Amino acid sequence: MLMIKDRLLLILALLLVVMIAFNPITVLCEGEAQEPGSEAMTEAQGEEIYDEGAYEDEIIEGFDEELYIDEGTEEADEIAEIAEPYSRAKVIKVIGEEDRSFGGADIGISAPTQIVEVKIVKGPHKGETVRSDYSLSYNFNSEYKMSQLKEGDEVLLYIEENDDGTIATAYVAEFARDRYLLYLVIAFAVALVVIGRAKGLKAVISLILTAIAVVKILIPAILAGKNPVITSVIVCASIIGFTMLIISGPNKKTLSAIIGTVGGVIIAGIIAIIVGSLARLTGLGSDESQMLMYIPQNIHFDFRGLLFAGILIGTMGANMDVGMSIASAMHEVKAHNPRITTVDLMKAGMNVGRDVMATMSNTLILAYAGSSLPLMLLLMAYNTPFSHIINWDIIASEVVRAIAGSMGLVFTIPVTAFVAAQIEERLGKDQDKARSDEHV
Repeated sequence: MLMIKDRLLLILALLLVVMIAFNPITVLCEGEAQEPGSEAMTEAQGEEIYDEGAYEDEIIEGFDEELYIDEGTEEADEIAEIAEPYSRAKVIKVIGEEDRSFGGADIGISAPTQIVEVKIVKGPHKGETVRSDYSLSYNFNSEYKMSQLKEGDEVLLYIEENDDGTIATAYVAEFARDRYLLYLVIAFAVALVVIGRAKGLKAVISLILTAIAVVKILIPAILAGKNPVITSVIVCASIIGFTMLIISGPNKKTLSAIIGTVGGVIIAGIIAIIVGSLARLTGLGSDESQMLMYIPQNIHFDFRGLLFAGILIGTMGANMDVGMSIASAMHEVKAHNPRITTVDLMKAGMNVGRDVMATMSNTLILAYAGSSLPLMLLLMAYNTPFSHIINWDIIASEVVRAIAGSMGLVFTIPVTAFVAAQIEERLGKDQDKARSDEHV
């Protein structure tokens, strides 16, 4: 059974989740919601935002001028149609498969295409049945094929309409995967609750709170022109504090873990900023970062700041694990041996931290290496010299991300051990004194 304190914490956590979920504009995005390109947003950014019709005067070097489209034109209408959400459909019949040619006979590009009959279950043409094409090749490479559709599969459908609003052509854009991802999330939450019970329920709530904080606070704040590094530090510190409080409640080990973890995250950020500045990292090493330059809001991003913000967020989870492990172990040592000295208690915490350090550092390095596996295979396949690889912006950024994150984790150990030893000693004396006064 949950204690009254635990019940109150769970209720407060649920209220906090609901408040954040339904109020995306928070402390980091003060005031009313601002439309992209508004005067208030422009002032917050401190940078000039392109006005409508001024695109021809200021074109980013190396970027196609045709991508700047004025509203109200035929091109803008086509882009608006592409931006509309896909319709959802269900495959009711697989008609067959054939090779389709693209680019004319001279080019000779063909791709296997599956022809299916689908019924639209969600969207403007709900209830209608239409024949649709589904390209099975990836980038016109027939050697690598997509999984074939079968009856009963749900898909996302892109529809081209005639002038009278009827369906002209339909294409299967994607296989509908959201249902299976939802099943996975539910299974994960159930496993946490069944195995962890009260602690598992608290873990689920903290995960929901973390996801909402990132989606509803961090991302809107950065899109509103806030400094990504400062914003990430505030959001990370808040997530760490609320997560620790929800899981362990307000006590000495929680306070120690919060201070130690926040300290480790900040140290990781400082190391990343220093090394990133010396190495002249741009933050534009990934395709996603480069695409941000051309989003419709025309926001002037601090891409190097985004890189450092990503490092802070990426190291937060591992640092929380290390911080809580050390603080909890030291709390138990102090509880079973109240007469232990502060120095010995700190040594015990450091010993626990050293045992955790090697495995957690490997966790971070392997996580980054796993996400970059296709890139590493590509480089090895072309026998690219190491001296060339290590100087590329994208590679150097990943190295800084992994090493700075691991160093933040390493420094979390002594910070947490020192803070926990001081808190256990000082607050322990205050509690003993309070008990003595009550007996008197």
